[in-house]
Amino acid sequence: MRSNHTATAQCLPKAPTNQSATFWRSLRTQGIAAANWIGRQLERRRSRLALLEMTDEQLKDIGLSRSEAHGEYMRHLWD
Repeated sequence: MRSNHTATAQCLPKAPTNQSATFWRSLRTQGIAAANWIGRQLERRRSRLALLEMTDEQLKDIGLSRSEAHGEYMRHLWD
């Protein structure tokens, strides 16, 4: 007598479909892009804070005034 193969097949886990694999790959790519964006924004913030810590002579060397440095610091994170 032959065993019932359909009962055995129902117990096995299904392989991920191409559509679900593409979804997870896309989600991973978006997560990496978001993490990179956050990293760039944090670096911008650190740079703007560094401008405030510079002396007037250092700001003059790079061609900025104290008020321009303060204006740069006050810009929005996404600017």
